[in-house]
Parts: sequence; structure tokens; C-alpha cells
Amino acid sequence: MNGQESAETLALRAIGWLLAEQDRAAAFLAATGASPGDLAASAGDPGFLGAVLDFLLTEDALVMGFCDAENLPYTAPLQARAALPGFSQMHWT
Repeated sequence: MNGQESAETLALRAIGWLLAEQDRAAAFLAATGASPGDLAASAGDPGFLGAVLDFLLTEDALVMGFCDAENLPYTAPLQARAALPGFSQMHWT
């Protein structure tokens, strides 16, 4: 599996984690503008998967919750996001 494939797999796991809890699911769907029916069609789109990780990365609590649940290092979502289209490094200046 290459870097993009691994990143896509991690993003798919993130979708599952986000949708497993009603409040997280509602916030995710509202932020992305997606409906539950859109998710299956969009799940194969690397750009959408990048947006999933963008949403996850908006809050430390989301990153920590996801990574704890999936037994991943806290750096994994950002590393995966960097491997998907549309990534731009944040510069805090």
C-alpha cells in the first residue's frame, strides 16, 4: 500500500469513527455539507477524504479521541492528510 492508499484507509476509518456517535456525526455532516447518502458515493474521492481529515484536525479532542480509539499516534491524521490532494501546510506567523 502506498502513502496515498494508507491515508485514504485512515480517512475511511475516521469516517466510521465520526459517524459512530450522534453528536460527532451531526457536526461532521453539517461541516461538510454531506448527507448520509452522499458518504458512500464520496468515500472513494481522495479530495473528500482529505476534507474528512481536515474536519478531524479542527479540534485536538477529535484527533485524540480518534487516535485513542484506533490505537494510532496523535500525528497519524496530519501525516495522512499530507498524503492526500489539497493539503497545504499551516503557517502560524
